Amino acid sequence: HPAWTAGPNSGHVALAELERKGHLQSLVTQNIDGLHTLAGTSPDILVEIHGTMREIACLSCGERGPAEATFQRVRAGEEDPPCRSCGGILKSATISFGQALVTEDLERAQLAAATCDVFLAVGSTLKVYPVAHLPRIAVHAGARLVILNAQATPLDPAADAVLSQPIGDVLPRLVELV
Repeated sequence: HPAWTAGPNSGHVALAELERKGHLQSLVTQNIDGLHTLAGTSPDILVEIHGTMREIACLSCGERGPAEATFQRVRAGEEDPPCRSCGGILKSATISFGQALVTEDLERAQLAAATCDVFLAVGSTLKVYPVAHLPRIAVHAGARLVILNAQATPLDPAADAVLSQPIGDVLPRLVELV
């Protein structure tokens, strides 16, 4: 699958640079590709709200590990490798349709929204809940809202700034300014 060979783009790299400059305390992503990590974003500030395809999770005990280790087991001949801790079923550490979000991740995202000075919504339609509610939490708490998306979003009227240029062009320029 192309996602396995994809690398971070200039937008991912710009956000990692924003963190290095001390201006990014939390990054909440709905993407499961793990590209923020590959770009250098610290796991301490990253909330992958829909999980990551780069890890495997046991459905029984919750044990997590690198997906590549499980793929190596399959390539070595294990047809359906069980969890090494409990023998349970392994699946990609992503949220499947109908599966609940990880409560801790959602709580971290909500806290970040409630305590930020600026909420930057990048590349999102802001239509998928509960994540689409995060900008509202931030605005209600007094944060500035900046939306960077190719199409209009339902929250554009509440935003302090709306940018519709390509993310890969705009984010690096914004980071240069701070």
